Amino acid sequence: MPQQTKADKTILRALAGERQAVPPVWMMRQAGRYLPEYRATRRKAGDFLSLCYTPELAAEVTLQPIRRYGFDAAILFADILLVPQALGADLRFVQGEGPRLSTITGQAELAALRPVGEIDATLSPVYETIRILRRELPRDVTLIGFAGAPWTVATYMIAGRGTPDQGPAHTLKAENRGVFEGLMERITEATIAYLTAQVEAGAEVIKLFDSWAGSLTGADFDDYAVAPARRIVSALKTRFPDLPVIAFPREARTAYAGYAQATGADCVALDTSVDPGFAVEHVQPHACVQGNLDPALLVEGGARLTSETKRIVRAFSGGPHIFNLGHGITPDADPDNVHRMLEAIRG
Repeated sequence: MPQQTKADKTILRALAGERQAVPPVWMMRQAGRYLPEYRATRRKAGDFLSLCYTPELAAEVTLQPIRRYGFDAAILFADILLVPQALGADLRFVQGEGPRLSTITGQAELAALRPVGEIDATLSPVYETIRILRRELPRDVTLIGFAGAPWTVATYMIAGRGTPDQGPAHTLKAENRGVFEGLMERITEATIAYLTAQVEAGAEVIKLFDSWAGSLTGADFDDYAVAPARRIVSALKTRFPDLPVIAFPREARTAYAGYAQATGADCVALDTSVDPGFAVEHVQPHACVQGNLDPALLVEGGARLTSETKRIVRAFSGGPHIFNLGHGITPDADPDNVHRMLEAIRG
């Protein structure tokens, strides 16, 4: 395959700060249950974790939305909870309910986690998926690797599941700060190692998902959302100076302002609640912005989908912008509505 260049890839140009008349576009969770071809491959795999750990099938579901829609980027098909599993947590997915993990609530459980140097024994299939994708993706499509941010991953490891308010993690943070910070440190180190290996395998961009950042406030936001992201971004850019990083501190509200400068991220992904006017004034002057269509509109469709898509494109047209959703596409989305969204973006 001929060597790709930044000029071939609109995502990389946006991440370098270039304003483009038509913004590049991809969608969070673009490989997923709303697509019939994904559901067929999932049945072939047997279960979700087998799909993640079978490189040929994980690559296939990553490629499916590229074939169907021609997105400008493909995001590696994996899950943020593979890192806890690689560290030794028991992990399973319950149909219709989500993940279940063994919990970390005390020093003994923290001490029992595997050393960071051993995580590749579990995660090596993910790196093989990336190598397959670099061979198979069209030359103009950017490959995005990713991981969960330490706070978000920690909330699952402490509670053993997703929770509406991340209460167990906040309780551990308040009552046993040593164990909490020890867990955050282990996750941060593992995340740096994991993302380094993804880039070495061929990922061209990294995205850091802090899905529960919004439940941190004040000094806790600085200490447990901003500081770990800054450390991860710095470590990656020390190893790979030209690597672009997208960060997603979901529901950070006014803390989106200054986030790019504080962490070193090249792009800040905006959740659905962020007003474009706020982001244009406080975020876009310092970084590319990504977002932020409401995923519910891909269920609803119709004229409002088209008008809202065009409104977002117009709002961010003065600077670097990657069109995306404000959160992941939902399983009940209509695949035809994705085509309608793309028509509104690209004309």
